[in-house]
Amino acid sequence: MPQSLTPSFHFHGCEIAAGERETVSLPVGQFLTGETTSLKVHIVHGKKPGLVMALTAAVHGDEVNGVEIIRRILASKALRSLRGTLLALPVVNTPAFAMRSRYLPDRRDLNRLFPGDESGSAGSRIARTLLEQVVARADLLIDFHTGAINRANLPQLRITREDPEARRLADAFASPVTLLAGDRDGSLRTSCRQMGKPCLLFEGGEALRLDAASIRYGVRGAQRVMRELGMLPAQRGKSHPVDTVFCKKSGWERAPSGGLFTPLIPLGRAVHVGETLGFVGDIHGSDEIPVTASRKGILIGRTNEGVVDRGDAVFHIGEFVDPNEAEEQIVEASATLSQTWQEVEDVPVPYDPVTDAV
Repeated sequence: MPQSLTPSFHFHGCEIAAGERETVSLPVGQFLTGETTSLKVHIVHGKKPGLVMALTAAVHGDEVNGVEIIRRILASKALRSLRGTLLALPVVNTPAFAMRSRYLPDRRDLNRLFPGDESGSAGSRIARTLLEQVVARADLLIDFHTGAINRANLPQLRITREDPEARRLADAFASPVTLLAGDRDGSLRTSCRQMGKPCLLFEGGEALRLDAASIRYGVRGAQRVMRELGMLPAQRGKSHPVDTVFCKKSGWERAPSGGLFTPLIPLGRAVHVGETLGFVGDIHGSDEIPVTASRKGILIGRTNEGVVDRGDAVFHIGEFVDPNEAEEQIVEASATLSQTWQEVEDVPVPYDPVTDAV
């Protein structure tokens, strides 16, 4: 049998032949029980040469949509035609994931500890190992996130404002909304930019909950980026999804008082200045104080908490010149997604935060 012309991929002392898979553990420390903490990297090495893409999820340990997205990508038949190499980490923050917590056991946010320190805290060592062993080997990264507990996000990308390659790949990903953001000190996205690696940060849904739309957009978007880069063959006869809505900035509307919170509009809807988005009810009386929009755009995030204090962030708006046009694009994108779910070998999930439907 003739040998493959594609060289093996060498990773942390392991040799992965063309067309093969391997799971490699990168040790980063120990739990207090003495058990080893490690990053498990799933490596899929294509039969033909190409780029190296890294996929990460659960940098925050309670954000599970990305874990499911990567699980589905790894199980996809599409990878049989892979060119290049995929480095996939379904769970980056293993200690937090085990506790179903956003934060590390020392209550620190891993996504504020990059680039990390190999002799620092557990989180710093995880950050350093991820950058040096995985990101340094990759040509680009897609990092999957969700909103916090009881705070849902419309499926969206966040990319660094000054990164033209990330913007090109965001076009290919085709999420409903792409937010152009500045650097965030200590974040994985900013460390990628400093290393010259394009990074797409995907947000969708909320913590500790799987939802259909976010998972579908994540799987399809990652595969579309792989096709754009020649890592997967192009799909003939398939129409291009609706263009993403680019928002140059965003802001939160906050609760005008404490009480019982009732939202009136779902994610993805157009928002106009002065519009009532919801209201806060006085728990000791009949007063209902409206939450009104101070900016126009698209609703990209919302709290699902039933009670709020004055000043709590309740509605996240991605600013856009023509909100109605943006809403039409998002509705059209949602319709396109439902028609093409079979392309990503979907498994139904019984909750969709975009339509608030069960």
